[in-house]
Amino acid sequence: MSNEIVSTIFGLLGGLAVFLFGMNMMSEGLQKVAGEKMRSILGLLTRNAVTGVLAGAIVTAVLQSSSATTVMAIGFVSAGLLKLPQAISIIFGANIGTTMTAQLIAFKISDYIWPIIFIGFAIYFFAKKENIKYIGETIFAFGLLFLGIDSMGDVMKPLASSPFFVALIEQVADVPVLGVLVGTLMTVVVQSSSATIAVLQNFASTAGPDGVSSIIGLEGAIPILFGDNIGTTITALLASIGQSKNAKRTALSHSIFNISGSLVFIWFVPQFAAFVQMISPTGAEIDVISRQIANAHTAFNITNTLIWIPLLPLMVKIVTTLIPDTAEDFKIQKHELRYIREGLQDQPEFALHLVMQEIGGISERTLEILTNTRKTVLHDDMEANAAVVAMEDDIDIIQEKLVRYMSSLFTTGYMNEVQSVRLAGLMEVASNVERISDSCASIAHKIKSKVEKQQSFSNMALDELGESFELVESMVDKVTDVLKNNDAKAAIKILEIEKQVNQLEHRLRKKHLSRLNEGVCTPEMTVVYTEILHNLERIGDCCAHIAVFVLEHQKETGTVKPGAV
Repeated sequence: MSNEIVSTIFGLLGGLAVFLFGMNMMSEGLQKVAGEKMRSILGLLTRNAVTGVLAGAIVTAVLQSSSATTVMAIGFVSAGLLKLPQAISIIFGANIGTTMTAQLIAFKISDYIWPIIFIGFAIYFFAKKENIKYIGETIFAFGLLFLGIDSMGDVMKPLASSPFFVALIEQVADVPVLGVLVGTLMTVVVQSSSATIAVLQNFASTAGPDGVSSIIGLEGAIPILFGDNIGTTITALLASIGQSKNAKRTALSHSIFNISGSLVFIWFVPQFAAFVQMISPTGAEIDVISRQIANAHTAFNITNTLIWIPLLPLMVKIVTTLIPDTAEDFKIQKHELRYIREGLQDQPEFALHLVMQEIGGISERTLEILTNTRKTVLHDDMEANAAVVAMEDDIDIIQEKLVRYMSSLFTTGYMNEVQSVRLAGLMEVASNVERISDSCASIAHKIKSKVEKQQSFSNMALDELGESFELVESMVDKVTDVLKNNDAKAAIKILEIEKQVNQLEHRLRKKHLSRLNEGVCTPEMTVVYTEILHNLERIGDCCAHIAVFVLEHQKETGTVKPGAV
């Protein structure tokens, strides 16, 4: 008897392992196939609650995990790219999207598992094109997912003949609260509601002692289903640890959504079961109950979402009351990354979006450095000079953290070739942004030396340098728009201004040489003057390289509209 128990336990765990492995692989394959298309979903995130729900549902359907979508939403709201109501609407949608896995599982494809696995493997193994290989990987993983389900079903069938187990299931089926607790505990342990619902669907499809009806029945399965939905919110709560207050509120809203829905529906299990049976296929209970559970899962989350969408302001009020703001929350750590958060490395398209935002944030700081550099050049402002040096040091620290994060993305294995090339380009963009601050620091050091030697520029030279700074500042200002909004118009404008900067630099060098010949300027100031011009031209070149990267990326992906995400 003990050998049978051990065999059953390991058979169940082994089947679960194959299922989870297949589901994770399918998620990776779908992400790689979707690639750039995932970026268009980002455009839906910031519009309104309804589009937020839609985006959450689509992303979850692709990622095959509401937990992954929730982590993404938490990362975005923590980075300040999403407001709390928008993030909560995504959570609502994620709960709908995750029901697609249960709907897939409800299909009876046991006879086709091995052909699906073989076809997927053959496509992956023999295909030359990267996208075709990813399709093969997805099909192969789809087959593994069902292989895991089938394995779990095989080891659970003997349980139906165990009097002890049947009595235990009868207790769970008769006490809905007990079913909710069982479902919650299962999902907390496994960390995947899709997996525990798959187990539930398979187990419910097992015949009871009479050999005809389900061992648990739909009314017994529904409370466990509610518990599965509650259990999956634990992942979100864990992901929010160490994050911003809004991130914690987003995670809390996920728990409130599922717990409140379960508390309401638990009183109407018989009526809800009757409704689900009405909208589901008819037939022998053990043949249709898997689809009924999938439909119950979908109906529960859609109904719960329809209830909560009009009450979104109330949800925001509840979570902000439970997690109030403090003065400490508004302090900005100058050495910390503003947008990037851990936990999104397995979702490369969203991680790359945050990288782009982070580089845009650094470019905002470089504009401030450049403004202070102009003050120190034109007015010998030593306070501004010290600020330039200090801020450049800060950017070096942030840059180091950013490069470390970008490097980690290469090692995840989640990125496709296009995303890897794009990340390599972003690393070069980040280097160009850092070079802007380096050039400013170089100018500041020259000016400090000039002031200490009590040297000065002529009024004409100061006017010329002021003209150069004005052009270069306009370029750096537009770099932020280019990076944060993928703005093609701003990128084109940068390239136009860069030509003006190059022409101006050439003209000013000639004018300075004329002044030098006339004795208006001293030879000692020539080095300082030309060094400043050289660094300003270098800043212009850096801005132009960034603009070219964005324009080339838009051309490759077809996203040529300015302002598109």
